[in-house]
Amino acid sequence: MRFQDLGLLPELVSNAGYDTATPVQSQSIPAILEGRDVLAGAQTGTGKTAAFTLPVLQRLFAGKSTHAPRALVLAPTRELAAQVADSVRNYGKGLGLKHTSIFGGVSYGGQMKALRGGLDLVIATPGRLIDHLNQGSIDLSNVQTLILDEADRMLDMGFVSDIELIISKCHPSHQTLLFSATYTKGIKTLSSKYLSNPVEIAVAKDNTVAALVEQTFVHVDQHNKRDLLTQLIGLNN
Repeated sequence: MRFQDLGLLPELVSNAGYDTATPVQSQSIPAILEGRDVLAGAQTGTGKTAAFTLPVLQRLFAGKSTHAPRALVLAPTRELAAQVADSVRNYGKGLGLKHTSIFGGVSYGGQMKALRGGLDLVIATPGRLIDHLNQGSIDLSNVQTLILDEADRMLDMGFVSDIELIISKCHPSHQTLLFSATYTKGIKTLSSKYLSNPVEIAVAKDNTVAALVEQTFVHVDQHNKRDLLTQLIGLNN
C-alpha cells in the first residue's frame, strides 16, 4: 500500500518520507486513526515505531491540547525510549506538538521542567514514570492513547505490576496499542484484560526476527569477547 493512501496528514507523510507502507504499518495505521485498540505482533525492523507514532501524532493534532499529556508510550529501556522520542521529533515537525522522554540514568530536573511546561505526549520507561507518579509530578488522567512498545520485554523485565498501575492512572476510556514480538502467556493475559475488541495484527511468526535483520553467531571464549567486539566494530566502520 502507498503511504499516502493510509489516511495520514500530508505533513506526516512528507515528514516520514516513505513511499510504501510495511505490512504492520498498512494494517495498524488505519485502525489507530479509527480509535481502535490494536494487538500487534511485530519484530524489530518491521516499521512498527512509525506504525503507531504517525497516527497517534495525527490524533493529537486533531484533538484539543491540555496541560497534562494526552498520549503515553511505555518502552522497556531508555535506549528504546530515546529512539521513539527521535521518531516523534522527526515525524511531528511543524505540528506544534510538545513531547518529552522520561527514563532513568539522568537527573529529574529537566524532566520536571518539561512536565510543568505542559505536554501532548510522553515517552517513558515504567520505573522512572512510577517515580514521577509517586512524586505527583505527572498526571495521566488525560491520557487518551496508551502505547505499550515491546510489551513482552517489559513483562520479562518484571514490569507487569508497574504497567497495570500506569494503566489504572490513564483515562478510563483510553485507546490501548500493544506491540509485542511474541504472544506469550503474559501478553495474552494482559491483552485480554486491558484491550477492548482489538484489531489483531501478526506480521511474522512468533519468536522470529524480521527478514531485514541479519544475524551472525560467532563462537568465542569469555575472555576474548571484548577483543572480538572491538574487531567487529572496526570492520563495520
